[in-house]
Parts: sequence; C-alpha cells; structure tokens
Amino acid sequence: MKAIITMRAMTAQAGSGVAAALLAAGPVSAQERAIAFTDATILTMAGDPIEDGTLVIEDGRIVAVGSDLAVPADAERRSLEGRVIMPGIVDTHSHIGQVSGADSSSPIQPEVRALDSINALSSNIAKARAGGVTTANVMPGSGHLMSGQTYYMKLREGKTAEDIAFEYEDGEALGGMKMANGTNSLRGQGGFPGTRAKSAALVREVFVEAQAYCDGDKKKRDLAKEALCEVLSGERLVHFHTHRADDIMTVLRLKREFGFDVLIQHGTETYKVADKLAEAGIPVSNITLDAPGGKLETMDLRLDNAGILERAGVLVSIHSDDPIVDSRMMLREAAMAVRGGMSREGALKALTINGAKQMRLDERVGSLEPGKDADFLILDGDPFSVYTHVLETWVEGAKLFDRSREEDLKMATGGYGAGSPLEASHHHWEIAAGEAGQ
Repeated sequence: MKAIITMRAMTAQAGSGVAAALLAAGPVSAQERAIAFTDATILTMAGDPIEDGTLVIEDGRIVAVGSDLAVPADAERRSLEGRVIMPGIVDTHSHIGQVSGADSSSPIQPEVRALDSINALSSNIAKARAGGVTTANVMPGSGHLMSGQTYYMKLREGKTAEDIAFEYEDGEALGGMKMANGTNSLRGQGGFPGTRAKSAALVREVFVEAQAYCDGDKKKRDLAKEALCEVLSGERLVHFHTHRADDIMTVLRLKREFGFDVLIQHGTETYKVADKLAEAGIPVSNITLDAPGGKLETMDLRLDNAGILERAGVLVSIHSDDPIVDSRMMLREAAMAVRGGMSREGALKALTINGAKQMRLDERVGSLEPGKDADFLILDGDPFSVYTHVLETWVEGAKLFDRSREEDLKMATGGYGAGSPLEASHHHWEIAAGEAGQ
C-alpha cells in the first residue's frame, strides 16, 4: 500500500514519484452530457445551505453548485422544487457485502484482507444505497485483537470486489486495519488472551516484532508484518473497536508507544474521556444504538455521547455497524444524536464530510464541491424528519437507487425478491442495459 496523497499535494509534487500514490483519477463517465438539478435546497457540507440552488454534474463529477448558476446550454435539466440534495452518506463502520475476516487460529491476523471475502453481488449493498450510503468502511469482526485489513467500498455498480473498491492509481484496494480490545477477544484459550492486560501485551509484542522487520532485512516476505509496517508508517489507518473508558485509554497508550494513526470505533464511553481524546487529536466513529439484546460494555451508552464529543472538539462521525443498525436508518441515528444535544450541522457532517476526513477520502467524497465525485442524495424533506424518504441515490453520476422504481422500493421497504442477491443485481443490470440501449 502507498500513502494517500491529496490532490493539492499532487499539484505541489507534480512529476515526483510520490504522485503515483494518488487515488485513482476518479469515476468512470456516468453520463454523456451534463445534468443540472435546479430549484433544490442543497446541503453542501462546505458552507451554508443553498436555497433554490443548482447542482451540475458531468462525467461522474460535480461541475458546479450554487445559486444563479450559468447552466450549460446542452445540459439536461431537472427541477427539484421542494426537494433536498445532500452528499452521499459515508458509513465509517459497516459489515455489508458478506464480509469475513480472521479465523480462530490466532488472535492477531493482520495479513487477512476483507477484500478477499467481499461479495459485490450481495443484496445488502443495494439495501445500503436505499438508505443513502455511497461510501463505506467494510470491516471484519471484532472477536480478535487484530482481525485483518478493512475495505473501503464505493457503492457503485459492480460484479466484483475490485469493481466497487476505493483504490489507488495502481489498482490496489484501499483500507485500514481492524483492531479491538475489551471483552470480544477474551477467550483464554487457543492463544487468545484471558485478560485485558494480556490483550495489550500481545499487541505490543507483535508491534515490537514488526518494527524490527520494517527496519531490517526483508528477504523472506512476511505478509502479516508487511501490513503492520503500513500501520506503523501511518499509511494504513487503525480502526479500533473499543467501548469502555479504560479500554479507550489503552488505545491511547498504544498509539503513543507505536505512533500509528487511529480512529476509535464505537467508543461507547468516549464521553467520559472526551477531553483526553480532544487533547490527543483522536477522532471517533460513534454509534447511537448498539448491541441489541444487551452487552455489558455498552451499559453506560448515552444518547448525548456524540454531542459531548462535538463540544469537546473531537472529530465525530456516525456509523451503522450494519447489521447492528440497518444502513437505511442512518439518518434516524443522526437525528437521535441531535435529540441528545449534538448540533444539527454537526450531525449532518457526522454522516458525510467528517467520516470522509477520518478515512482520508475527503478529496473525493463527503461534500458537494466542484471536482468531487457526484455522490449525492435527493430527499423529499428535512433529513432528520421521520417522514422524509431517500428518493434517489447517485454514485459517481449514476442513479443507482430510485424509490419510484418498484424493485428499488423493495430494497427500501422490503418485499418479495428484495433479499435475493440475484434478483437485486439482475434488476440493476437490466436497467443499465436498457439505459445503454436508449
């Protein structure tokens, strides 16, 4: 894996070898001519809401956004009076695509790639689009101290994991590293730890060994240590599943010792140590609802957690952990965070640009700005109203969910065929083939 280089850095370093690490140039052309969406309320996440605004897209990218725009003469026009446009949702923690990770052979398996388990034809990807998700960090489970490499999914149309991957210019799929502490990995047998102290000791030991490998002779290739070298260099972000305040502080100690970049996942008790996180500059991917049926680590879950973090100055996103929270309910999750004291603007950003920043994808997604991918939603009302529906989901300039289509409505509400990967994928292929023939 190569380090992510932003577009601005690419300009500054044009011609250098580092520039080769730039994210792939962008989306495949999704429409032959520009489309202008007019008369809408546009929530850009890059400034104040725009009333009676216009969004212009072409070749899978945003060309212009604002009011009183000069629309290209040959552009297709769509009036969206009474509708709301917002960026596609960036889900920083999901398990869609039938993902799997490490097995029971050991507690630390950094060489395992979620990429190798993604089913791009899984119907729950289409279901996530029905909820407005356009980018997702798809992760293996948390029953290990290190369960493998995560997979950054772009919810475009595709038949293979490579088709729907966020990727580097060289085609390598983007992702982070899933780590965990707390009770999930406590087994006390088969090499797994039986205490929290042993959990931390095992992680420290493997990082120390990796440091020696990264700085030494690599004649014999070691896939696990290669992945850990990427973590230690900061090229691969650690997504750390952790709930209790004491476990969160263990994460901070590990970060201080080994210097890796980390995003706290879940962080049920982050409100107890919000000042420590803010001081350390550590972001949090928060979940409003967690662990149906009860889980001891989530006993102190509070609805005002996200709001407390926001006011402390912590960069906060909101995730689904689908299937813990259905991907179609993410707008409701954010509304609940507002009810718990988070600002409205903060909750909208927690669904979009904040997650993009946390995953280092904000040059491409998370806000509606010229040059970014044309990933956006069309809603029939206020995003936080229980009466509002996602009407359309666009990914890279392609409309991939349309509530007015019978089969898409099934993905939003349920119905015969909605749970069938074959039915769902065939439907979209038929639509794509029909539109191509027009």
